[in-house]
Amino acid sequence: MELTTIPAAVERAAREFGDAPALAEPGGPRFSYRELHQRVTTVARALIAEGVAPGDRVAIWSPNTHHWVLAALGALQAGATLVPVSTRFTGHEALDVIGRSGARALMVAGPFLGTDRLAALRAADDAKRDAAGPRLGQLRPIVQVPIEAGPASAAGEGALGWGELLERAETVPASVATGRAAAVSPGDVSDILFTSGTTGRSKGAMTAHRQSLAVARAWAECGCLSTADRYLVVNPFFHSFGFKAGILACLVSGAALVPQLVYDAGRAMALAEAERITVLPGPPTIYQTILDHPDRGAYDLSSLRLAVTGAATVPVALVERMRRELSFETVLTAYGLTEAVVATMCRPGDGPQTVARTSGRATSKPPACPRR
Repeated sequence: MELTTIPAAVERAAREFGDAPALAEPGGPRFSYRELHQRVTTVARALIAEGVAPGDRVAIWSPNTHHWVLAALGALQAGATLVPVSTRFTGHEALDVIGRSGARALMVAGPFLGTDRLAALRAADDAKRDAAGPRLGQLRPIVQVPIEAGPASAAGEGALGWGELLERAETVPASVATGRAAAVSPGDVSDILFTSGTTGRSKGAMTAHRQSLAVARAWAECGCLSTADRYLVVNPFFHSFGFKAGILACLVSGAALVPQLVYDAGRAMALAEAERITVLPGPPTIYQTILDHPDRGAYDLSSLRLAVTGAATVPVALVERMRRELSFETVLTAYGLTEAVVATMCRPGDGPQTVARTSGRATSKPPACPRR
């Protein structure tokens, strides 16, 4: 039976992939698919304890860490709708998206790279004190997610730390979260992703559970993902590429997710060597910075097998160099958009000319993948 809700996919992954690695955060926790299910259920119980109801919208304004994965899947298990917020937004821009989405709860990063996002939201909220519309104070809960080591800035009244949120789970039995997950329907809205706003104000694209899983499955099948893969996700989770072609693609295929907090070519190569990364998607500049890095020869990148690129011009010479110098056996291009994520994609075996000068074929017919 084909899975058509994300909570069902989490439960199925725990059952089918079991002790296979689900997430390996550099310098952070590592857990299996069975443990992922347990942790997601804990977050769902905590959100239910905080009053999050089916159909409520939970916003996440935070970079790529395990907290994002657990918060997103936990909110979905509680029956809520996910609202990813771009970490590139200012406080005013983030508050606008949070307000327009009708979010009821918020997960926000603690101080990171010199920016205190919660403080920025509060400043933006204070600036519109006399304006109509949703206010920050109407969000419950507001959870501050720790990103950098060391004392975080005071969350203030009405905000919880990540650990405090998890403690709330003790008041809600796991059976309640399981019941919420079972009640989610394939046609329920799983997420509202805001467009880049290239033709005006950004718009919220609403996607159902069945659609989100279908595109993740299509991407995973075109890339021949399996439990043998370790996937370095440098694309931000707030973007459809990071969330659906990243987190969800791993969930449906059993690949291990390795998040990179901030892209840096040297760091990416070090992770590729240490974690034996096999899958590394990204825009062409990602590969160009690696190819041109003066220390590239110092790293063992022989585990790399799959690159998926696009969103910009992909020269034939770049495809050839990626295969020749970075050991990628498969380099694909794809075309996608917020509303559809991945519409077309090349296939393993396509030549450099096809990969560079086309965006492939419709993802509805995946290739026959070799056994690994």
